[in-house]
Amino acid sequence: MKKILGLAFLMLIFISATELNDHEKSEPFHSIEGTWELVSFHHYDDGVNISSTEPKSEGYRQVKMYYNGKVMWSRYVPNESIGRFGYGSYYITEDELHETIIYGDAEMMKALDTLTEFIFELDLKKDTYSQISLDEEGNRTFSENYKRID
Repeated sequence: MKKILGLAFLMLIFISATELNDHEKSEPFHSIEGTWELVSFHHYDDGVNISSTEPKSEGYRQVKMYYNGKVMWSRYVPNESIGRFGYGSYYITEDELHETIIYGDAEMMKALDTLTEFIFELDLKKDTYSQISLDEEGNRTFSENYKRID
């Protein structure tokens, strides 16, 4: 009887420890999966602080969709006869967004001749995120700021 009670007690401790450990492993940051719309841009003068915020221009629309490791974005600019888009894969860490674009519109395909992987500093909240461009020394230069629309 003592062996059974001892075994039951050990199993109870094991189950409790497992539940605590699983709770600690809960999602450390929000998921970027979903649909996002560009709302503004930030400019950085000193590589750290935002020097100006610029809303998107009237009629300008840019949407990005992240799902199952794939990214697709499209952009409409009034008074331009062709749109812009790109498609590829992505992954995030707690503070970085990595996008590898494999195809897009004609202008994107020209750009892909020299650069296919885009790495941004990531500031991700539940319903907003900023992808921040860095210079060669790692200083912030510019960001695109998005809100979740799905």
